Amino acid sequence: MYILNARFSQNISVVHPEYFFISGLSGIPYSSYYYMFLFFIYIVAVIGNSIVLLIIAIDRSLHSPKYIGVFHLALADIGETNALIPNMMKTFLFESQYISYNACLANMFFVYFFNTIQCVSLVVLAFDRFVAICLPLRYHAIVNNAVMCSVFSIMWMLSTFLVGLTVSLVTRLSFCKSNEIQSYFCDHGPVYRMACNDNSVNSFMAKLNTAVYFAAPLIIFLSYLCIFFALSKITTWEGRIKALKTCVSHLLLVGVCFLPIICTYIAAIMLSLSTNVRVISTSLAYAVPPMLNPMIYVLNTAEVKNFIQTVIKKKSASIDQGISD
Repeated sequence: MYILNARFSQNISVVHPEYFFISGLSGIPYSSYYYMFLFFIYIVAVIGNSIVLLIIAIDRSLHSPKYIGVFHLALADIGETNALIPNMMKTFLFESQYISYNACLANMFFVYFFNTIQCVSLVVLAFDRFVAICLPLRYHAIVNNAVMCSVFSIMWMLSTFLVGLTVSLVTRLSFCKSNEIQSYFCDHGPVYRMACNDNSVNSFMAKLNTAVYFAAPLIIFLSYLCIFFALSKITTWEGRIKALKTCVSHLLLVGVCFLPIICTYIAAIMLSLSTNVRVISTSLAYAVPPMLNPMIYVLNTAEVKNFIQTVIKKKSASIDQGISD
């Protein structure tokens, strides 16, 4: 789509459109049902992760290094879904596909920022499992609440810097031909490729962000190689299974978070994906993990299940006492 009615703000050779047009799904009948499905995922994700945050905040037994990581993961899940899905509802269900230039950059920042925090949280949780199994006698010396809080503070600052730099460099681009973003949000790649001036720096930042993103599963994979090697030294199968059970929830989270994106990325390289296929695959890859993450921890973590059972028992006892009185 060519810019016909947009008002431009121009600084020397840099031309910024007043609005971008987000294409989303095109030529697909009843696509509104898909966006409603994503909204259902959003509701479940927000409720589920809010419950996880509340449980960790209330139960003092969960104030441990591992659950500091889980807390940050749930926080990132809520942040990402709020940055992505409500804006999609406004854009496509209410046919408001124009987004202002500044709002576009803000949307780009928050989606990528919280996605980065998700990756960081999973890496830190992998480190926690690595130390717990490979260096059990030194676990409390290496991994404690103060260390975890410091690590996450540093990671939040680094993520803010990296994503902020990536987004801020978009402002040096001039958009003098098209303002149509071939995506479902203000995606960095489709935006910088529309520029009609030199975008080599933006291309480098895109590659750097991709490399950082895919470094996360690589680090996790290497940590689990060390974990499996340590498990092989345990003499009994019962001991191996007991130690491995502590990693099941984390492994499921890693698979849910990274496998869809990795598969989509490989498919995009090997095949020529249409815009609609890319929109559906990547939107599901962003939306589904935040919904599944709290379910995985509730169903697979004994501490969380014990807390929920205790609360239910107390409520049932108070109700029974009220009835008897």
